[in-house]
Amino acid sequence: MSDLVPPAPRSHLTAPGEMVLPACVTEAGPNAWFAWEEFFCGMLANPHTRRAYTRAARDFFAWLAPTGTQLPDITPGLVGRYFHQHPGSIPSRKLALAALRALFDVLVQRHVMLLNPAASVRGEKYRVVEGKTPEITVPQARSLLASIEPDTLIGKRDKALIAMLAYTGARVGAVARLRVRDLQDDGTQWLLRFREKGGQEREIPVRYDLQELLLQFRRAAGPVHATKDAPVFPSVAGRTGQLTHKPLSGNDIYRMLKRRLCAAGVPNRLCPHSFRVATVTDLLDQKVPLEDVQYLVGHADPRTTRLYDRRQQKVSRNIVERITI
Repeated sequence: MSDLVPPAPRSHLTAPGEMVLPACVTEAGPNAWFAWEEFFCGMLANPHTRRAYTRAARDFFAWLAPTGTQLPDITPGLVGRYFHQHPGSIPSRKLALAALRALFDVLVQRHVMLLNPAASVRGEKYRVVEGKTPEITVPQARSLLASIEPDTLIGKRDKALIAMLAYTGARVGAVARLRVRDLQDDGTQWLLRFREKGGQEREIPVRYDLQELLLQFRRAAGPVHATKDAPVFPSVAGRTGQLTHKPLSGNDIYRMLKRRLCAAGVPNRLCPHSFRVATVTDLLDQKVPLEDVQYLVGHADPRTTRLYDRRQQKVSRNIVERITI
């Protein structure tokens, strides 16, 4: 079977290079090729999951390659030894194990392997009681917004964007995907329709000060940027100060925020996700019910929302200051 050539990659289905198969998958024949493409191109809809799982599978097969082991000969012991020497963190190893389990399941279904060798491999326990994303405090957020002068088109855009992160708790990817059609007026107030990960859509009311910032920016941008498919936050062409018809990406927003943080003298370790942490903590501190905060930030599980709660940090700081040594 080693002289068989896998089918050419379908560039419209997957990123370049994803269909370059590991040697042992190539040698296992058409069923293995089919299972690989089915799993990575057909079953994994989320591009971030697809990239992470592809990387995890390739790392395993690269480690396995010098042994000359064929797919049907992979054992739980081999998989276990791989994870004993895996240099990644516990979350990274758990993700890699989940990727291998899912891939081997498909290979079993396609009769390439008899049993799933990763199914019985135990993952490490890992419990998170508080997320790692740093929180931007309310005074820091106010200072950041106050430092942005809305006397230029870019200043109006950046101030409205940062205010949206603070006043909606939305993920930066959902903000980057906003189009003018997602900003709607129901006759009493404006609503924002966010398209979140996992195909989730939700509407969030726009508070008055955010509405004013958005209106100021839209008026300054002009009618050319008011079509339904136009991005709410367009990018800029180099240093010209002229808006393009392309949206800001999540990375563009990250870099813009870093520049604004430096200019405002606010700690540069903060990131767009810091506003979600601040929003959750602030609302829970005001005794807003957890389920309401969960809905606002779009979490499927209330335990995820609790990871964003930083009130315990304030308690810990007060306690350590009372140590009399």
